Amino acid sequence: MQNVFVESNNIISALGNSTSENFQNMILGKSGIQQHINPEINDDPFWASLVSKQQLNTFETEINNAERFTRYEKIIIASIKDAQKLSSIDFSSTETVFIFSTTKGNISLLEENKTLEELYARLSLMHSAKIICSLFKNENEPIVISNACISGVVALLYARRILESGKYKNAIVIGADTISKFVFSGFLSFQALSKKTCQPFSINRDGINLGEAAATVVLTTQEIKESNSIQILNGAITNDSNHISGPSRTGEELSYAINNSLQLSSLKPDDIGFISAHGTGTLFNDEMEAKAFTLSGLANTPTNSMKGYFGHTLGAAGIVESIICFLSLQNDLIIPTLGFSEIGVTTPINVCSTITKKALNYCLKSASGFGGCNATLLFSLKN
Repeated sequence: MQNVFVESNNIISALGNSTSENFQNMILGKSGIQQHINPEINDDPFWASLVSKQQLNTFETEINNAERFTRYEKIIIASIKDAQKLSSIDFSSTETVFIFSTTKGNISLLEENKTLEELYARLSLMHSAKIICSLFKNENEPIVISNACISGVVALLYARRILESGKYKNAIVIGADTISKFVFSGFLSFQALSKKTCQPFSINRDGINLGEAAATVVLTTQEIKESNSIQILNGAITNDSNHISGPSRTGEELSYAINNSLQLSSLKPDDIGFISAHGTGTLFNDEMEAKAFTLSGLANTPTNSMKGYFGHTLGAAGIVESIICFLSLQNDLIIPTLGFSEIGVTTPINVCSTITKKALNYCLKSASGFGGCNATLLFSLKN
């Protein structure tokens, strides 16, 4: 059985263009969420975490013929390039596969004056994936994961499984989404958007803030010598089929995924140093997660949500937040839940509200999404 290690990574968000910049800003308590006035997204002011025009201009100077790529594609390319600089993996090798996670891809093209033929080609998630792979001279068929807001966690889990099978030796896992009027109006119609910065698990929580990001994780089966390298353990996926947008009311299905992940990784609840929750700040998601963690014997385990820093970055969320988990494990540091005040779930859990120094070996990442989908994945420091 092959072990799977993290070889390099990158995060691009409103908090910075590198993983270290994002992590340091989180330690300082900074948030990428701001109030924006942008009629291209919404007629009224709104709170969100958006990649700036200045950041985008920086990326464009590093991409040949940048004008032929969409905004969504540009931040992906910039993220992969940064991760590549830190990597010794051959991105063009036949032993390397690219895996993309997104919920909307180039959906913003619907708002542009495009012909049906142009839209048909560019809206395809696989189309963007193949264009990007060709830039890195990788001729393998890319894999696209688009499963609502669990896409990023599923992409990492799928990468682990395909590498464990021996089909490939390396995987470049990328998660990205950008915010457009189409995306914003969808969440607005669900009355799921907060009128302020989000407050995960808090009594006064009233919804999410949307966010933009691209993140890349380079995985390999090659043994990494560093003692504090990160290993991807096992995970699980479940579906509660409760409602098209509302999660389970009991948390049993997420709990089942957690228990499966622990069992497959030969771990017990007491082994888990902290949980990186989905923690959207909506009434139903946070309530469901709290019940699931309690059902799995994790009510007292330190838990955080990263949505107060990045907003909800959709298909990028599971990868962005997993990378922060890697750094937390390597630095024995649990990031607080920005925006949390007073516990507001009926099944109380141990929400981190301050930076916590603690010896850490294992972390659980959870995610849930529309359609009742749930995914969990475990990370560890190399033994």
